[in-house]
Amino acid sequence: MLGVVMSVSDLIRIREVNVEGKKLTGIEISLPNSPPAVILIGEKGFAMCGLLDIQAAERLGVVAVKVQGVKTIEDMLAKEISDSTSKAREHGLVKGVKLIDVINKL
Repeated sequence: MLGVVMSVSDLIRIREVNVEGKKLTGIEISLPNSPPAVILIGEKGFAMCGLLDIQAAERLGVVAVKVQGVKTIEDMLAKEISDSTSKAREHGLVKGVKLIDVINKL
């Protein structure tokens, strides 16, 4: 399901993610004195960890969801969406739904 596409030192990992035939790109960024930043990029939008700003994504009018309490792409897929932009909600990406269950909408 997951494969390392590129590793920039040990700080940034870019991974190809295949879920039910859908290919996405996962990025995990190690940060000092902080949990990692985790982003999962699909064709229509992206999922972000709790470190990133959903309100900025809303202002930009993009399809984006927030999944909190994650350290890896695997964590992100297993957790529920905690917030989403209005564009994401139009696509059925809503709060309380496990990301993996709606991954085909990302």
